[in-house]
Amino acid sequence: MRFGAAELDALLEDHLPPHVAGFVVGVSGGGDSACLLSALAELRGKRLLPLRAIHVDHGLQAASGALRASSSALCERLEVPLTVIEVTIDAAGESLEALAREARYRAFAHDLAPSECLLTAHHADDQAETLLLQLFRGAGIRGLSAMPVSRRLGAGWHLRPLLRVTRRDLEAYGKAHGVHAVVDPMNLDRRFDRTFLRTEIWPSIIARWPGAATALGRAARHAADAQALLERAADSALFHLRDGGALSVTRLRALPGRERVNVLRRWLAESGQPPPSSARLAEGLRQMLTADADHVPAVVWGEQALRRYRDRLFLTPATLPSLGTRLEWPIRSGSRLELGHGLGALCWVPQFGGLDAGRLPAALNVRRRSGGETLKLGADASTQSVQHLCQAMGILPWMRDALPMIHADDSLIAIGDIWRDARWLAGRDEPGFECVWEGAPELC
Repeated sequence: MRFGAAELDALLEDHLPPHVAGFVVGVSGGGDSACLLSALAELRGKRLLPLRAIHVDHGLQAASGALRASSSALCERLEVPLTVIEVTIDAAGESLEALAREARYRAFAHDLAPSECLLTAHHADDQAETLLLQLFRGAGIRGLSAMPVSRRLGAGWHLRPLLRVTRRDLEAYGKAHGVHAVVDPMNLDRRFDRTFLRTEIWPSIIARWPGAATALGRAARHAADAQALLERAADSALFHLRDGGALSVTRLRALPGRERVNVLRRWLAESGQPPPSSARLAEGLRQMLTADADHVPAVVWGEQALRRYRDRLFLTPATLPSLGTRLEWPIRSGSRLELGHGLGALCWVPQFGGLDAGRLPAALNVRRRSGGETLKLGADASTQSVQHLCQAMGILPWMRDALPMIHADDSLIAIGDIWRDARWLAGRDEPGFECVWEGAPELC
């Protein structure tokens, strides 16, 4: 399609998220983003929204200074405020392309004000390249959807309004409007997959099929529509599968095999963390559904893990919280004891009938369980093992080492604010202390 200010206005009309408070254009110093900002600047009289630009300087190459200067000169000519953000990338053992992209979008997300809309100049040829690269990686429907037109980013939005505009159309606009830009050397380095595809393969494709960019963009939109239907079906199933923050294993098992995988993928996506590979996901699902009822299987990938307890499936951190060394806790009103990352804190509050203030030492000690501990929960109750109490209450097995076991010398008198030993309680009208566990993790 022909590109200009009028065409950009129509594209914004079709795709602009609601209640946008301002436009922010990501400028790289290259031609594509320069054309986008120039066309948007032409619309300032019609689109009465604040307009500014961001340039992220990765500092990865000698041309970084030239790209930064090009962005600055463009914004000065168009009278658009420019923010320059410098980021540092450690590329050891990682994809430089991926790390640069992640750093760039972290910077964008951090800088966006509430309801601002970041515009980037990804176009139809970029979309076609993304789709082809995803095919070469064996991606599923989500991957074949390529880049979405619109998505949430930080406190605002990210919009790619040019996904139906070809590189040739942008170049024609730039030539007609005297848009000057710097060529990024990374875009000529054929060590990178995208550059190799763009310089070695794509010219032959468009020579044979001139409309390839438009056709592949249409295929990506079809995939995006299919992905939306899969997500809607998964959301409907999840409504019936949820059991608190977990999933019902019995109800998950009742679904057909492919629906199970679709539902599990959707559920994992809610965490915002990278999902496991298809093979890892299938193996994890098999273990969760076939394990004996008294087993506690775990499948770990990256920083996440799937774990099952009884009839519930949980998504947990790979490294579980656990109390560290023995902690000393003074006995006085308002005394607070931090338990460590993810475990919250214990606080003492005065309470008649609580733990007997007259019998407590000046300081208690808090440590994790060592095994064999017991409590007596009532004057007429029998002594019970902590293991039995945890099982009866359904405390998750992987969270039991996170339970703060409160001792007076060597006597266990309470566990967080869950259980107290009746032998250490004051009379109903006698002064004492109650333990409050603030910020406690999910235990059952």
